[in-house]
Amino acid sequence: MHLVHTGANWRNYWLESLKNGKSIGLVPTMGALHEGHLDLVRKAKQEVDIVVVSIFVNPTQFNNQEDFNNYPSTIDEDLDKLRNEQVDFVFLPDLDTVYPEKPQLSINFGELEAVLEGAFRPGHFNGVGIVVSKLFNIIKPEKAFFGQKDLQQTGIIKRLVKDLSMDVALIIVPTRREEDGLAMSSRNLRLSPDERAQALILIHSLTKAKQELLAGKPWFEVQNQITRDFEDVPLADLEYFELIHPDSFIGYVDFDPNQKSSLCVAAYLGKIRLIDNLPIIP
Repeated sequence: MHLVHTGANWRNYWLESLKNGKSIGLVPTMGALHEGHLDLVRKAKQEVDIVVVSIFVNPTQFNNQEDFNNYPSTIDEDLDKLRNEQVDFVFLPDLDTVYPEKPQLSINFGELEAVLEGAFRPGHFNGVGIVVSKLFNIIKPEKAFFGQKDLQQTGIIKRLVKDLSMDVALIIVPTRREEDGLAMSSRNLRLSPDERAQALILIHSLTKAKQELLAGKPWFEVQNQITRDFEDVPLADLEYFELIHPDSFIGYVDFDPNQKSSLCVAAYLGKIRLIDNLPIIP
């Protein structure tokens, strides 16, 4: 496994891969790797000849400085996990490499960034769009791999690729969950034991809502019940619980079994913000 710290260093490897007709896949991460990240790596190894994993905690996508400052860093453990998966390259840039100066460009994703995560985290998707564009331009992958847990982020990146005619295929990998159902997230490392136990309200609420919608219960009744369920969990603070179209992310006023739909939730457990989603009609 090779560690690469700058775009200039990577360019030599990229040219060699190009000359040898090798396909390249990118798994972008912010480190603190878990099995969900490793699922992306394993999928990439099935799809391409050379797998590159990037590790970079991107400051421009954090609208909360405390969240950025406290984002978990486990770089030695991360590299051990990637060696065990026989990853070919790890792109490990420092801040000055990715942002030699403050970006003047901003990316507006229109309605996609006005709802859900975009509404509660202003500027977040601009930061995501900029850093993903940089990584795609540096690594030049044929395929890039993302997790379904960050559902709206995948929608943003699909729009970025489509609108800018980027020559990269996006592969979305299903959410990996703990045995008790909690979606794997690097932020889970920051949960106290009590917060971790009460975080199960996210998957429990998604599962309950899906069952009740499929049984014919009206959406407004389901949403109101879930809101009350969160009020019964002392450490949980619900931000949103919505029924949306998984491509446009526009919210539904009621459930239609003939239309694609997903449930999305965001909540704080103490100071730790978690998100999750569950498809109803794929």
